[in-house]
Amino acid sequence: MKILIIGGTGTISTEVVKKSIAMGYDVTLLNRGFHNHKLPKGVKVIVGDINDEFKTHEQLKNYYFDVVVQFVGFKRHQVERDIRLFTGKTKQYIFISSASAYQKPVIDYPITEETPLVNPYWEYSRDKIECEEFLRTVDSLAITIVRPSHTYDSRMIMAPVTRWLFEYAHLKRLIEGKPVIIPGDGTNVWTITHAKDFANSFVYLFGNEKAYNEVFHITSEKFYTWDMLTEITAKALGVEAKIIHIPSDFIISMMPELEGSLLGDKSWSAIFDNSKIKSISKEYSSKIRYEDVVDDVIKYYEVNKDKQVVSDDFEAAYDNLIAVYLQKQNNQPI
Repeated sequence: MKILIIGGTGTISTEVVKKSIAMGYDVTLLNRGFHNHKLPKGVKVIVGDINDEFKTHEQLKNYYFDVVVQFVGFKRHQVERDIRLFTGKTKQYIFISSASAYQKPVIDYPITEETPLVNPYWEYSRDKIECEEFLRTVDSLAITIVRPSHTYDSRMIMAPVTRWLFEYAHLKRLIEGKPVIIPGDGTNVWTITHAKDFANSFVYLFGNEKAYNEVFHITSEKFYTWDMLTEITAKALGVEAKIIHIPSDFIISMMPELEGSLLGDKSWSAIFDNSKIKSISKEYSSKIRYEDVVDDVIKYYEVNKDKQVVSDDFEAAYDNLIAVYLQKQNNQPI
């Protein structure tokens, strides 16, 4: 089976590529070539930018794939472009959406594929919803939509209050004995899924007629609270976590940039019914725990000093948030 993966070097797609090769598939990546140095043996690469539609059309004119997987599509116009590019060049198009698209606030558990898609808090999720809505109108090829939920690898720091690309600040705060913020009371249940567990199920969608024009979420059955994840990280660092619980609404009132990631996602419990993907996958797994990889996460940042970056303005706002909240709790003038 010939598989084209758009992307292929990210958190999820790296493991999907490895699993696909292990299963004997003919795998080609289409990406810009920036991170291809660790690809498994046997992977083919077309170096290009999918956003350059004309050039991509020329690069692919002599190719046909059984399956095309889109890992880097975020906007409706991008999937519209993909349908133009791949109609007649593949039978199945798999779009990676997001479980964050499910209705917020969550009104019923467990979350199933039939849970409504409504997220007024996060543009990222609304964009994914728009992509899905368009793809449901497509009849020129078979569409499969997949919704991952907080999928991780051995480099991902688990922290609910961070700025994208500056997650190391969470480790730094723990190491320096500074307080770390957990939204709410720290008891909401959160599902995290290791990319290897995800890949074990994902590859069984390839060329599977039971997956045509269907939607699946693929998540583990490993549940944590944010307090638990923070304590696991602190224990691995050999320090004590100084957790402070602050309501999400208060956090957002002072740091509005966090509205999407909190009210649009991490402030709610996320518990999923995986019956649908289990009916498809011969290897559904939920084996890997954060405890199993946290030492590797810490080592990654210890070895890669260039990743030890923090956002000074975000950290200043973070410290100010704590100070103002404590003053309010103590009935002191702000």
